[in-house]
Amino acid sequence: MAIFTGAGVALVTPFREDESVNYEKLSELIEEQIKKGTDALIICGTTGEASTLSHEEHVEVIDYAVKAVKGRIPVVAGTGSNCTETAVYLSKEAEKSGADGLLIVTPYYNKATQKGLITHYTMVAESVSLPIIMYNVPGRTGCNILPETAVTLAKNVKNIVGIKEATGNLSQVARLMALADGCIDLYSGNDDQIVPILSLGGKGVISVLSNVAPTQTHDICARFFDGDVEGSRKMQLDAIPLIDALFSEVNPIPVKEAMNLMGMQAGPLRRPLSPMEPQNKERLEKAMKAYGLL
Repeated sequence: MAIFTGAGVALVTPFREDESVNYEKLSELIEEQIKKGTDALIICGTTGEASTLSHEEHVEVIDYAVKAVKGRIPVVAGTGSNCTETAVYLSKEAEKSGADGLLIVTPYYNKATQKGLITHYTMVAESVSLPIIMYNVPGRTGCNILPETAVTLAKNVKNIVGIKEATGNLSQVARLMALADGCIDLYSGNDDQIVPILSLGGKGVISVLSNVAPTQTHDICARFFDGDVEGSRKMQLDAIPLIDALFSEVNPIPVKEAMNLMGMQAGPLRRPLSPMEPQNKERLEKAMKAYGLL
C-alpha cells in the first residue's frame, strides 16, 4: 500500500528573524495544512531548507513534526544526503521519531553512477524498516535515476516503494512506469505536471504549491481519482501562472515570499538563499491576486 495518495505538502521550515527554527509557527502551519485537506506532510525536504539545517536541527524538526501531526496524516521525512553514512544516520533518527516514511534524494554533487546509486539506496534502506520514496531531481543534484535503476531497486529492496519524479521528462517517467509494471509508487515532484503524472499511474504529488494553496492542490488529485479528469485538468491549468511565479527563482525563495505576503510568517531564508528580486516579487504578487490568494 502506498505511503500516501493525493497531495503531500513539501512544507517550508519557518524561521525567526534570527534564523532559528520557529517551532510555534511550524505547529500552526501543520495544523492549517491538515485542516485544509493535505494528504501527507513532507518535512525537511528541499522546500524545508534541509541543506542549511544542522544535523541536530534536522532531527529535531522531524521529531517535532511527527509529534505535532499525532498520526492524523502520514509524515514523510527528508533524510537524504550526498554522504551515505549521513543519510543512514538521519534515516535511523527519523524512524526513532515515528515518521511514516522517508524521502531520499539522490546524492548531490558526487554525481554517483547508476551502480553507486543502487549501493547508496540499498544501504540506506537496509538500515531502517520504513518505506522509502526515492527523489529524482537531476536539475539540483546532477544525478539522474534511470528507469532501469529505479525498477531494479524497487524489485530487489523491499522497503524502496516509490519515487518522486522531478526530472520534468515525461518520456522518462512513461518509460519508468512501463518497466515498473506496478512495482513502484510514482509521485510528481513538479506542480505543473500533477495531472500528466497522475495519468501515467501516479499516486499524487509532493507539492510546493500546497504551502499556499493546500485545498486546491488536494482537489486536483481528488478530482482526478474521482473520475473528474476534466475538472482536475482545469484546476491544473488555472494554477499554471501561480506555479510559474513560485518557480521564477529557486525554490523555496518565492514560496516563502508568498507565505509572508499572505501573513503566514514563514520568516527569512537561510543563506546562501537571498531575498526575491523586485521584478519577480511583483510577478508573484500579480499571480497570487489572480489566483485569489491576496
